[in-house]
Amino acid sequence: MRTRVTELLGIRYPIVQGGMMWVGRAELAAAVSNAGGLGVLTALTQPSPEALADEIARCRGMTDQPFGVNLTFLPSTKPPPYEDFLDVVIDSGVKVLETAGNNPKVFIDKAKAAGITVLHKCTAVRHALTAERHGVDIVSIDGFECAGHPGEDDVPGLVLIPLAVRKLKIPVIASGGIGDSAGLAAALALGAEGVNMGTRFCATVEAPIHETIKRMLVERTERDTNLVFRTMKNTGRVLKNSVSDQVVAMERRPGGVEFSEIQPLVSGARGRAALEAGEPDAGLIWAGQVVGLIDDIPDCRTLIERMVRECREHLNRAARVFN
Repeated sequence: MRTRVTELLGIRYPIVQGGMMWVGRAELAAAVSNAGGLGVLTALTQPSPEALADEIARCRGMTDQPFGVNLTFLPSTKPPPYEDFLDVVIDSGVKVLETAGNNPKVFIDKAKAAGITVLHKCTAVRHALTAERHGVDIVSIDGFECAGHPGEDDVPGLVLIPLAVRKLKIPVIASGGIGDSAGLAAALALGAEGVNMGTRFCATVEAPIHETIKRMLVERTERDTNLVFRTMKNTGRVLKNSVSDQVVAMERRPGGVEFSEIQPLVSGARGRAALEAGEPDAGLIWAGQVVGLIDDIPDCRTLIERMVRECREHLNRAARVFN
């Protein structure tokens, strides 16, 4: 498969693994890259820039294919040392940086000056246009179906993807709600030049999360997610469990809720424990509506090769409509 995305990233297939907190580690990133996609390490999963350097080296020991690093810029009064993390990416010779969150212009400039290809993830066309003006090479546009933070516009991918393609000059990667060959074919038909998958890669052999959580992803349906933090204008999509049900109930109380009241429930440490210990109700488990399309736990190579093979079949079948 050849698109501007495969050419820019130096990969065989236009399939990018999302940079997921606690999940974007060397085992998964290397497996995706070895299978022909782009694996992505998550910088903030690591406790320090030095630990990120070690993780990059570990990943490089598992693959000789391109991989990237995700750096998400979070609203915080005590932000992580973003520039130090970026310096590690540059010094380690990683050639792809995925950015997300707050406007990262100053870091984009620094990354570009170092010859890094920058892929920016956003949830609205207006934000994508700003990223394009700031010099990013690729935009990943995230529809409302996605896991994580889908923004506050509630626009699904079927509308958002072609809108982004229509307005941007740089390549667009479709993200959110994509987990199989039909989704890949649909994204290409809508004008995207690649796809980004997060939740789907969680249900793979190499994903560094507990088998119980992987089976949970297989068993859940498209109706089994909750939207949390809606009242705080920081919407997040997670799996339904006792914790997210409680957060939603608290947000629906007359008069609402302060973040400080729910903070003990939604801490990152609890979410990490849920993933690693296999305790479905220990914390928030971030997942998108695509869980309804997940029905097995393959290794990454099997998943990607199946998607590519069946995508070709979907597109050939659609083309026959005009014969």
